[in-house]
Amino acid sequence: MSSLALYRRYRPEAFSEVIGQEHVTDPLQQALRNNRVNHAYLFSGPRGCGKTTSARILARCLNCEEGPTPDPCGECRSCRDLARNGPGSIDVIEIDAASHGGVDDARDLREKAFFGPASSRYKIYIIDEAHMVTPQGFNALLKVVEEPPEHLKFIFATTEPEKVIGTIRSRTHHYPFRLVPPGTLRDYLAEVCEREAIPVEDGVLPLVVRAGAGSVRDSMSVMDQLLAGAGPDGVTYAMATALLGYTDGVLLDSVVDAFAAGDGAAAFEVVDRVIEDGHDPRRFVADLLERLRDLVILSAVPDAGEKGLIDAPADVVEKMTAQASVFGPAELSRAADIVNEGLTAMRGATSPRLQLELICARVLLPAAYGDERSLQARLDRLERGASLAGGLAAGAGLAGASPAPPAPGGGPAAARTALAGQQDAPQSAQQPSPPQPDRPQDDGRRPGAWPTPASAPTQAQAPAAPAPQPQPQASPAQAPAPPQGGADAGQGAAQVRQMWPDVLEAVKGRRRFTWILLSQNAHVAGFDGTTLRLGFSNQGARDSFVNGGSEDVLRAALADAFGVQWRIESVVDPSGGSAPPQGQAPHPPGGSGGFRPAAVAASPAPAPAAQSPSSAPYGQQPARQQSQPQQSPPQPSRPQASRPQAPAPRGEAEPPPPPPVAPEDDMPAEDDPDLDDTALSGHDLIVRELGATVLEELYHE
Repeated sequence: MSSLALYRRYRPEAFSEVIGQEHVTDPLQQALRNNRVNHAYLFSGPRGCGKTTSARILARCLNCEEGPTPDPCGECRSCRDLARNGPGSIDVIEIDAASHGGVDDARDLREKAFFGPASSRYKIYIIDEAHMVTPQGFNALLKVVEEPPEHLKFIFATTEPEKVIGTIRSRTHHYPFRLVPPGTLRDYLAEVCEREAIPVEDGVLPLVVRAGAGSVRDSMSVMDQLLAGAGPDGVTYAMATALLGYTDGVLLDSVVDAFAAGDGAAAFEVVDRVIEDGHDPRRFVADLLERLRDLVILSAVPDAGEKGLIDAPADVVEKMTAQASVFGPAELSRAADIVNEGLTAMRGATSPRLQLELICARVLLPAAYGDERSLQARLDRLERGASLAGGLAAGAGLAGASPAPPAPGGGPAAARTALAGQQDAPQSAQQPSPPQPDRPQDDGRRPGAWPTPASAPTQAQAPAAPAPQPQPQASPAQAPAPPQGGADAGQGAAQVRQMWPDVLEAVKGRRRFTWILLSQNAHVAGFDGTTLRLGFSNQGARDSFVNGGSEDVLRAALADAFGVQWRIESVVDPSGGSAPPQGQAPHPPGGSGGFRPAAVAASPAPAPAAQSPSSAPYGQQPARQQSQPQQSPPQPSRPQASRPQAPAPRGEAEPPPPPPVAPEDDMPAEDDPDLDDTALSGHDLIVRELGATVLEELYHE
């Protein structure tokens, strides 16, 4: 294989081979077709973008035996001399103005320019780095450039056209070259690697394009260096990052995940790895800024990868899309601004590591700053957390009549009771509601908890409903609170099921094993506002979820994506979330899932008939409730096994007595200490046993 540099081996020999400069090559080809070639040209643009190469191609087109032509034949003597590996032509003179830019050199060129070409049609001067010519040299060339002989052509190439004096620029046709687009350059490099027959991993070419910064020559030089050091497996991503000094994508993913989770320990651990591995902190910050730029674009344009706005492999774009979904727009913008300011401050810093750690601290602590950007970042986090809570409360917070007064004591239970009153108020105000079968009374469990077998009697247990009888109605202050948990829990579970695909996407970005486990084996079995109940199709899937660290991954995903801290309860539920068969009751929380037989669910458990907002003990009512009987609309009879009946008013039939119990369950033992009348009680017992001091006694009616 030839030792010639890669950019020289693949130097274009025709305008059709020049990439990324169609705005220059197309007009030049058309001018050649029309035979309207000017006597002087000025090619300007960044280094390595094809200025000198295009000048040689133009000279080849002008001196071809079939020319002037836009497509040189490549077979005549002039084409062979000006070919990629040709010896050169005596009639095409290239001058490096960096070393021949003085007035004496210009005078020598002017004297030789009037001699005709030796064997070609035109005598062509290619003056490279034309901005290095002194003003005196340009002035010496001015006359010959303005009115050259018929056989003379000038082509100036420069990276700084503003340094070419105006009198020269005005006498030339100026063609500005541009940097090559990344997509075009990447495809060209892939084609070159194919010709070289050396395999290259997908993630390498974007790094080479980034290192070349749009310059074809610089990119080819970098690619040549990588191909020269390729092993049996070709050019690998690890080799490219190590050789070019770029930060490994794993480190960038780790620090971005730490920013999203607000995990300072993980972020500073990444900083320590960067320093210990010998990476340049400034390069790491520059790469981090590039990653944040990609995340900002993906946040605004989700299909940026397909549109070519991001130059990265498909799997990397997918990963960055998941990362962008965790942040809010203000958070990403603030993080990018902080990193950009930190990169500027790191130039000339004596302690780059300290600057890097301060950058991470500023990104992680928006609450420590009172500026507008930090406030917006904090609002982004609050909105992400409130979006899920707002969705869950949307079904319960329907607009209706004026809110009912909360029960004394307040708290979450009182708020939910008032919310339930808002839902029932519009219907009761418009028309009388038809008789509804009784629901189990609230027994003090948290809202949304699954009913116990005692509080969920089956249809087989319910006795035949007798004729409706008027029942005493309690006063407004003593009215029983509406039952909690049933409808609200169903609405909450429904909202979580609607958002479950988004939860799975958040989990997928953190750990694919957990995502596969949840998407294939788990479903939302229930939700009560604080606890998310997951049902698994089999015991093995549940054990893998609990013991494999997936529960922590799900909890972290919920906290990062939605800003909620839920307790997760996992059970085995082969039914897949379907309703239980008739005659069976759902298994209570904490069990192994499934359904319990109706015989077990039929065991009675006492529940209060009416619950006062006061602090009366469970199952008891104040005597004043019986002294204020009021007529109420007919209500169907309630199942006797679900809760004890309230005392019936005078003159009405007494309800059937409760079933007899065994004597050993009803009578206390003779040695029961509670039967000892002489035993201490109250504060005397507390003083004797605990050594307490009674300061004051408060009595409540």
